[in-house]
Parts: sequence; C-alpha cells; structure tokens
Amino acid sequence: MLIESLKRLTAVFRLNPRLRDWRGKSVWLVGASTGIGRAFAIALARAGAHVAISARPSSSLTSAVAECLSAGASSCQAVPLDVTDATSVSAAWALLCAQSNPPEFVLFCAGTFKPMRAQDFDLVELQRQLDVNYVGALRVLDAVIPTLIKRGSGHVSLVSSVAGYRGLPKSLAYGPSKAALTHLAENLYIDLKDSIVAVSVVCPGFVSTPLTAQNDFHMPALMTPDAAAQAMLSGYASGAFEIHFPKRFSRTLKALKLLPDALYFNIVKRMTGL
Repeated sequence: MLIESLKRLTAVFRLNPRLRDWRGKSVWLVGASTGIGRAFAIALARAGAHVAISARPSSSLTSAVAECLSAGASSCQAVPLDVTDATSVSAAWALLCAQSNPPEFVLFCAGTFKPMRAQDFDLVELQRQLDVNYVGALRVLDAVIPTLIKRGSGHVSLVSSVAGYRGLPKSLAYGPSKAALTHLAENLYIDLKDSIVAVSVVCPGFVSTPLTAQNDFHMPALMTPDAAAQAMLSGYASGAFEIHFPKRFSRTLKALKLLPDALYFNIVKRMTGL
C-alpha cells in the first residue's frame, strides 16, 4: 500500500512522460551550433538519437554535426535556418517532416545576449534580443505545434533562463525575453496537455558559453555546457516540466522570487553593488 501511494504521489509531480531512452528518437535542436545546445546535441548523439541541428550557416554548425557523428550518432544533419526568418523556419520543418523519421522532440535553444542597463537604453538592441530569444521561439512553434497536435504526440522544450525569474542588473533586454519564454511554456503546457503533446522549459543558471563570456562579474555556480546537458537529460528522464540547474543556485533564485519587493531589491543591490 505504501509503495503504491508513493507511486501515485510521484505521478502527480511528474508532469511529462519520462524520456529515458533516446535510442532511435528523432530530435530537432534549434540554435544548437554552440553552447548548451551543442553539448546537448552531442549528449543525445551518444544516447543513440537521430539528431538534426539548426542554426545560421556557419563553421560552428558544420563542426557541431561532425562532433555528433564522431560521438556515435546514428544520423546527424545540419538544417540551416535563421530564427528571425519565418520562411526559413517553416522550410526547415517541412524538410524534416518529409523524411522517413520526422522529429518527435523539438528543443528551442537559440538565444542571444548583450548586457544592458537602463542608463544605456538601446531600443534596437532590446528588439534584437526579443526577436531572437522570444519571437524566434514563436516562429518555431508556429511551424511545429499544428503538426504535433495533429499527430497527438511529441515534446516541445524551450530553453529559458533563471534570469527570467526576477529583475537583475545588466539584464534589461535579456531577462524580460526569458521571462516571456517561461510564461509561454506554462501556457503551452496548459493548452496542449489534453493533446498529449508534452511541453517543458529549461532554466539554466550560469553556463560557460560565448554569451556568458561577456559578463564582467563573478558568476556563481558556473557550469560547463557538458554538465548542463547532463542536467537536462536528468530533467527529461524525471518527467519534469521545469528543468532548472544548478540546483544550489537556481533554488536560491526561486526563493528570492517569494520575497517582498523592498527586501528583494535591497538584497540584489547588496549582492551586486548595482
């Protein structure tokens, strides 16, 4: 009786089907030529998945595919696109769906970042980050969601950030775009649950990538992309909706979300000096 009760309790908190065996699964990773996305693509290749990697045409995209193949991927292909161009996104999805093993798992991990504070308000840069980080996801979803609903299966995952939890210094452009992405994932989950289409959101802390290399401050609990990829695999295996890491850092930021505004702003100022 106790074991059965624990199983039922666990099922309540498991919001998605567990993804433990990637062998033979077809996955599409958008924005995965560098950073977390690239590391995750390689991890999936080692796990036996059929991997398609999309990003803007570059040597990084070519080398990412080569690295996946050398890691043991049964198949890996480059599908160039620009997430700011709806036509190229829909064409890439149509190409993949025309193949014998169309994607059943789609990860949006495209993103851009440039530190900004209100004193340096730059509308063009604000719109650029929003266009890639959030509207880019909408363009991918516009192509993908109707197909997955029609199939009655599939999994869509969006890479957001703990920077979207609450306002942070130098995150005037990046933070709101990630907050919107997390909110979008929550709405998608509510709407698509009955369609048997899984939805999840990934909220990393600081990961050593070309984007975070721009930061001129100490980054607590800094992770490698490989460690981030393993955390993602663990999250999908558990059936989580929100996959956040590293826990010692992300849980602290989650706790800060619960603080009264005056206390939160005071703590941020003391911690950052900004």
